[in-house]
Amino acid sequence: MWIGRYLLATRNKGMILKPNGDSFNVSVDADFSGNWDRSEAADDADTARSRHGYIVSYAGCPMLWASKLQTEVALSSTESEVISWSEALRAVIPLMELMKELKQQGFKITDGIPKIFCRIFEDNSGALEIATVFKLRPRTKHLNTRFHHFRQCQQRGEIEILPIDTSLQTSDFLTKPVDLKTLVRHRLAVMGW
Repeated sequence: MWIGRYLLATRNKGMILKPNGDSFNVSVDADFSGNWDRSEAADDADTARSRHGYIVSYAGCPMLWASKLQTEVALSSTESEVISWSEALRAVIPLMELMKELKQQGFKITDGIPKIFCRIFEDNSGALEIATVFKLRPRTKHLNTRFHHFRQCQQRGEIEILPIDTSLQTSDFLTKPVDLKTLVRHRLAVMGW
């Protein structure tokens, strides 16, 4: 009901785009098993799935965004974060390749390093380490084969993965309900109002 009331009250609003910068920024967040409900867990497998959300922007203007349940059940918050990075990068890497091709064809596009901002839980520095330290671990080898397709871009210096504080994570409101103050702050960052 509150989503309907919010949409009704903001139906005359749009996006205010103010280009700044010259690179891709991707804000990625995951909510590990945030739908889990004890009363429905036995009958509905989706309650065990994590939700992820991402916002892909170029020059400070949002281009793509998504919020959806992950297609597989993550076994930890680290795995949930890595799955969300993988999904976001599957969207942004083709855009990066398109920009390179446009530049080769003579379009004036400035180069920039896309920065992938990912929320890392305090108790989960493992997700950041998995993304930045190229080391195989027996407990995470299943992640290596499926979700590390972005390593080549990372090794070429096209992608930089950085930690970000939870309070500054723009995609936080795509994964779970947030309070009004947080919603307004993130709406301003994404929508411009």
